[in-house]
Amino acid sequence: MTGTDQHVQPKKKGLTRRQKRGVSRGVQYAVFVAAVIAFAVLADWDRLRNQFAQQDIAEQMFPDVITLALKNTVLYTVTGFAVGLALGMVIALMRLSSVGPYRWLAGVYIEIFRGLPALLIFIFIGVAVPLAFPGTEIPGGTYGKVALALGLVAAAYMAETIRAGIQAVPKGQMEAARSLGFSPARAMVSIIIPQAFRIILPPLTNELVLLFKDSSLVLFLGVTLEERELSKYGRDLASQTANSTPILVAGLCYLLVTIPLGFVVRRLEAKAQEAVK
Repeated sequence: MTGTDQHVQPKKKGLTRRQKRGVSRGVQYAVFVAAVIAFAVLADWDRLRNQFAQQDIAEQMFPDVITLALKNTVLYTVTGFAVGLALGMVIALMRLSSVGPYRWLAGVYIEIFRGLPALLIFIFIGVAVPLAFPGTEIPGGTYGKVALALGLVAAAYMAETIRAGIQAVPKGQMEAARSLGFSPARAMVSIIIPQAFRIILPPLTNELVLLFKDSSLVLFLGVTLEERELSKYGRDLASQTANSTPILVAGLCYLLVTIPLGFVVRRLEAKAQEAVK
């Protein structure tokens, strides 16, 4: 063995990339567990229970919290989604049109209504429209106003989603339809749009979840007792009882809808990924 060989030191092996990820994940779990333990130890559970979990107040909310507040919230959401979907489809087709002014108008609409907070849209519908058109009533009263406000907001996002879905359909589908004698309009309605909706169903369902939460802005339109949705109903009872239990119950009612919808979104996304594979 030469002198050179005697001075050669074996290389020290460091952690592999997989081991580093495991260490990082372990540290994150440890921090999370420590935060949960600290919260559980330091929180004043008696005060929290007295302020947010009064059983007698929660029992007084039923069945109205379901038959009135939750029902109105679902109704506002469904009608707003329907308006947004119909308007979004029109705007998406305008965005894809070969006519320049159509594309320009659609682009302006999308940029404006995606950039404005939903709160300002509700205020505009409730205040600006009656001032601009005295004596004009939106059909459906408060329900019509909410459907229009939510629809205007949702349409800007849905239009881009629908446009992306239409463009994701292979161009050969349109060419094949045209070779079979379909007009461009009929091919779009019968062939392209149905395929596009299968692609965009998960994001559309996610938009429904967002609209369900945005329906809480209805309070800025001025609603009657029979027109209150979950947030307004919970806030009114919290003020009357000087307790936050109604707000917690209203939040749980939101979760009764949003959690199943979130599960549906994940299932649809998984199926879409399987179809691509």
